[in-house]
Amino acid sequence: MDYLSSIDSDLFLFLNGLHADWLDKAMIAVTQMWVWLPLYALFVYWIVKQYGKRCWWIFLAIGLVVLCSDQLSAHVCKPLFHRLRPCYNVDFQDLIYLPNGMAGGKYGFVSSHAANTFAIAAFLTGVLGKNRWWVGLVLYLWAFISSYSRIYIGFHYPGDIVCGALLGILIGLILWKVFQLVVVKKVWKSE
Repeated sequence: MDYLSSIDSDLFLFLNGLHADWLDKAMIAVTQMWVWLPLYALFVYWIVKQYGKRCWWIFLAIGLVVLCSDQLSAHVCKPLFHRLRPCYNVDFQDLIYLPNGMAGGKYGFVSSHAANTFAIAAFLTGVLGKNRWWVGLVLYLWAFISSYSRIYIGFHYPGDIVCGALLGILIGLILWKVFQLVVVKKVWKSE
């Protein structure tokens, strides 16, 4: 375990050390959810256009996806593992680059940003990605950029991001399958 932690720390220091002044503002913005509002609006429009009155089932399901990924990452994993964020690691105080100051919470395993964005990406790829390979590409690229920004600003180790992404993908895929079995095959077929 110490070996994996050492690799994670070294990789974090390497990636965090790749900062550039011109990229700071972009990465600080990218880590905020509001900057993605145009993308969210596009997907809301697309869901409404494609599904009509049934779109509310999808929006409720997306809410459930985020609720599950956020609660598991923030209220189960972080208190369970108690892994300090790199910005709170005293060994890194002189080595870490923090363009946005300190993070809110002390613990970072697993990344809730990664869990939430990858859960949404997995679920929406199922909803909108049928016969459209590029939809999944756009969604997973969004999740990756948003998650990578958390390393850049010093809030997460790469392992926090990878495990958060895996948790999110698992939640998104499971809830997509449940959605297909319950809503698509039962509720929508009975309408």
